Amino acid sequence: MNIREFLYTGFYSGYSPVAPGTAGTLVAMAIYILINFLFEGIDPEIFQLGYFVFVMAAIFPSVRLGDYAEKNCKVKDPQHVVIDEIIGYWISLLFVPFSISAALLAFVLFRIFDIVKPFPANQLQSLSGGLGIVIDDVIAGFYACVLMHIAVYFFDYYNILLP
Repeated sequence: MNIREFLYTGFYSGYSPVAPGTAGTLVAMAIYILINFLFEGIDPEIFQLGYFVFVMAAIFPSVRLGDYAEKNCKVKDPQHVVIDEIIGYWISLLFVPFSISAALLAFVLFRIFDIVKPFPANQLQSLSGGLGIVIDDVIAGFYACVLMHIAVYFFDYYNILLP
């Protein structure tokens, strides 16, 4: 087993014959939920800070894995490389209080932004190597994160539960 391939394909979810990006995002969501359950007793502010550091620290290795995949596959942004979807999804939940509903909403929002690729994601994805693979998903994750914070504020303001 090639550990790099295992990682850049999101535990091989990128080899899904249907919607590999969505499959990779599902893996990201499962990991996010697992991390939250594993650290359930930790102060939420401490957890959010640790999660932020974890996600930011994961960006550079993701770019390197993208470089490796692109060189080995000899194709620009190979479809089975989904480490970028994983990072983008995780970014969409930065500093968002944990709930399964939030995880699902972030999934939908991130996938929309990843598919639509709003400015500047559409231009930056043309960059070469791992940076081009990852940067558009980082931006999609950022846009989804902004909408997640608006949603959390809205739900809180109107006392709508986001269980």
